[in-house]
Amino acid sequence: MSKVSTAAKRLMLGKPFRSDKLGHTLLPKRIALPVFASDAMSSVAYAPEEIFLVLSVAGISAVAFTPWIGLAVCVVMAVVVASYRQNVHAYPSGGGDYEVATTNLGPAAGLTVGSALMVDYVLTVAVSISAAASNIGSAVPFVAEHKVLFAVVAIVLITSINLRGIRESGAAFAIPTYAFMFGMVLMIGWGMLRVYVLGDDIQAESAAFDLRAEDSHLYGIAFAFLIARAFSSGCAALTGVEAISNGVPAFEKPKSRNAATTLLLLGVIGITLLMGIILLAQKIGIKYAMDPEYQLVGAPEGYQQKTLIAQLAESVFSGFPIGFFFITTVTALILVLAANTAFNGFPVLGSVLAQDRYLPRQLHTRGDRLAFSNGILFLSGAAIAFVVVFGAEVTKLIQLYIVGVFVSFTLSQTGMVRHWTRLLSTETDPEQRRRMQRSRVVNGVGLGMTGTVLVIVLITKFAAGAWIAIVAMVAIFVLMRMIRKHYDTVARELENEEWDGVLPSRTHSIVLVSKLHMPTLRALAYARATRPDTLEAVTVNVDEADTRALVRQWEASDVSVPLKVVESPYREVTKPVLDYVKRVRRDSPRDVVTVFIPEYVVGHWWEQVLHNQSALRLKSRLLFQPGVMVTSVPWQLRSSEKAKREVLGNAPGASRRGYEPPVGK
Repeated sequence: MSKVSTAAKRLMLGKPFRSDKLGHTLLPKRIALPVFASDAMSSVAYAPEEIFLVLSVAGISAVAFTPWIGLAVCVVMAVVVASYRQNVHAYPSGGGDYEVATTNLGPAAGLTVGSALMVDYVLTVAVSISAAASNIGSAVPFVAEHKVLFAVVAIVLITSINLRGIRESGAAFAIPTYAFMFGMVLMIGWGMLRVYVLGDDIQAESAAFDLRAEDSHLYGIAFAFLIARAFSSGCAALTGVEAISNGVPAFEKPKSRNAATTLLLLGVIGITLLMGIILLAQKIGIKYAMDPEYQLVGAPEGYQQKTLIAQLAESVFSGFPIGFFFITTVTALILVLAANTAFNGFPVLGSVLAQDRYLPRQLHTRGDRLAFSNGILFLSGAAIAFVVVFGAEVTKLIQLYIVGVFVSFTLSQTGMVRHWTRLLSTETDPEQRRRMQRSRVVNGVGLGMTGTVLVIVLITKFAAGAWIAIVAMVAIFVLMRMIRKHYDTVARELENEEWDGVLPSRTHSIVLVSKLHMPTLRALAYARATRPDTLEAVTVNVDEADTRALVRQWEASDVSVPLKVVESPYREVTKPVLDYVKRVRRDSPRDVVTVFIPEYVVGHWWEQVLHNQSALRLKSRLLFQPGVMVTSVPWQLRSSEKAKREVLGNAPGASRRGYEPPVGK
């Protein structure tokens, strides 16, 4: 790397960490909470909004069901949190739902969970950032008009922070997350105090509007379907719970206990904020419509519907604009930073899947800052693609959302029930058996609850866009199976093949020549030093005049190696060389052919474009030929001296080995 690119990398990422410093990156609970729970906590900024939005289709009478739907979501959240507290104790290695399903239900179930979680993590980033754009757009019209641009920039920013390492990103995100929690509690508490204690008549800006139903004739099954769809949208509040079970290795010791405590805190905070926002929003008469221009009767012309949180803050802190801007700002921040949950969960899951050979091995290794850099970059690119395709619209993206997470919830709880059943079949200690039976009951209730929600989500969201997420899961599942099959095939090929130990009978060395200059002479000298049985120089006749000049120069020199001219009527270089090498191999199948290729070593990237292109093409083709070895013979041009000094000067232990960079370098 050049000095400029190295400096830019260090500026963005910081200095690299040694592998033995991994323990210093582990998180205490106060940092782990904002790192892993920010997604679940921040979802209260858009989950209630989605409930109101869906129910608005049937008019004001349907909105009366909002608190009951919110209560049902809270019950599901409590059950899921209790269930996952069993998971983190039983499987603390970081595999999370994938490990639970694979161990107890088999590889196919594990891969299903893995593909579902990967899609859900990508959508977590896309939905959170898009919701942030909407909230900021309520206060800043420019962002509302350029939501996609804002979302892409925000994802890039979070990516760069996460590439610096998990502990640094946690510290950076802790203050905004706690500020959001404080702001929400303050807003809900002050609003409830004004309404129920001080008796203030707080009215939202949309309270004076009438809510026109898009379809006022929903009865029976149709109305039940609408309620179920609102419930499934509200269940977006549960996303992020599984990230803690995947991130247990990132916690300080005792890892399982700290992870379980963080889960409990997540559940208490999430339920409190969700119900507080729903009850307060209904009390002050907020009208939130799917189609504001048509449904909000009495709204002024050109009315821009603010988000639910923005309307709440504006009403509760009426006469105190600082409160409104504070709530809007911290809500936008937490929604941006909520994506960090996925940035910590996805790379760990990708590393586990790569270790099991279901994903490329590059996803298993850590980067300079001991973060899984490749997984972070992959997640960032996929999330940006979703944001751009769906225009950063939360209502569109939310239809794809939570399908994956409830697939993983359901399979995970099924696996945990089998886990406890298997242990109970061999456990004899009464105290341990009672503990296991309690855990099995908890996970059994979790299975029933999450399975029911999964069915509701599939029924209510499939046609609205959930099918896209399901197709993506199936595609990832098939791709991971193909990757595993490839790795297994390669492993069998390398392990089962036995080397017969027979050495080649003779060595035939070929030096490729374009001109008789110093690089060619060095290649000839090196080839001669290997003591081949046959040594010859080969040139391709691309230009008749140049070839004749080379032959005359060769005959006039003191080079003793014979020069052969290979004809090329179509002025190609690669194919004539390949044909000649194949002919040599065909004439002497037991000989090994070594092709020596002179190459320039350059100091600038643009010089690489101007040189070595024919050599690169030749090498890439010759490597596929059996019985052929390819050797590059480097010749350092003067421009490479500066790059060499930079590499040596920056190398670890350079001074200890006696290298002193020139003065001024």
